[in-house]
Amino acid sequence: MLDVERRQKMVALVEQHDGATVRELSHTFAVSEATVRRDLILLSKEGLIERGHGGAAPRRARRSQGLPELPLLERAGLQIGEKQLIGLAAARHVEDGDVIMINGGTTTAEMIRHLDHVRDLTVITNALNIVSLLAPCHHIKTVITGGVLRNSELSMLGVLTEDALHNLRADKLFMSSPAIHVDYGFSADDMTEVESDRNMMSSAQETTVLADHTKFGKVAMMRVAPIERVRRIITSSNTFTVMVAALREQGIEVEVVQEQDTGNDSAAADDPAVSRR
Repeated sequence: MLDVERRQKMVALVEQHDGATVRELSHTFAVSEATVRRDLILLSKEGLIERGHGGAAPRRARRSQGLPELPLLERAGLQIGEKQLIGLAAARHVEDGDVIMINGGTTTAEMIRHLDHVRDLTVITNALNIVSLLAPCHHIKTVITGGVLRNSELSMLGVLTEDALHNLRADKLFMSSPAIHVDYGFSADDMTEVESDRNMMSSAQETTVLADHTKFGKVAMMRVAPIERVRRIITSSNTFTVMVAALREQGIEVEVVQEQDTGNDSAAADDPAVSRR
C-alpha cells in the first residue's frame, strides 16, 4: 500500500469509528507504531485529523475548507451554555488589583457578569461588546483602545489600536480564538485582528484562551501564535478528550469545565469566588 493511500484510509477509519489508537492503526495497516505516529503528525498538520496522546480523533471542519466565521452578533446565541460555563471559570482567575485585557468575542463576554467579586480591577479592551457590558460596572476601571471599527466583530483595530497596546501592560489576557490546532496553534482570517491579538499577548504577562468545542481542529489563514505561547485554555467537556490530552502533552494547562461546575444559581452563589448579578 502506498503511503498516501494508507494515510487516506487512516483518515476514513478515524472518522468512521470516531477515533482510533496508535496500536489499532498499527495493527490495521500492518506498519510500526512509529510509522503511524509520523502519519498522524502529518495528517494533523494538514488539518485532516485531531492528533492526541496515544491516537487520533476526527477533525472539526477546517475554516479554510468551510464558510467564514459568522459575525459576532450572529454567533451570540450559539453554544451559549458552554460559553457561560467557560466565562465563569475564566472569571475565577481574576484577582483583586489585577490589570487584565479582554479581546472581543462572544465567549470572553461571558466573563463580565462574574467580575463583581473583584476589587480594584482594571480592564483594557478593544471590543465594543465588552465595553457595553462593563459600562454599568462602576467598580471596574475600563480602558478602551482607539482604532477603526471592524463592524462584524465590534472590535477596534488598526494603527491607533496598536499604538495604544504598545504602551499598555497587563497582568493577564483573556482572549478568544476562532481556530485552534494542536500543531498549527491559534489562527484567524483577518490580518488586522491577528496583529491586535499578537500585541495583546505581548503586553500581558500570561494568556488564557477561552474556547468552546467548535474552535478546535481549525486552521485559519494566518497564525496568531504557536500553541505553547499561552498558559492555559479553558474549554468544555464537549471538546475531544484526545485533543485535550494532546494540548496537555504540549505543556498547556487545559481547564475542562463540566455542567455541574455551575449547576444552578444557588450552587454558584455558594462558591466564594463567584458572585452573580
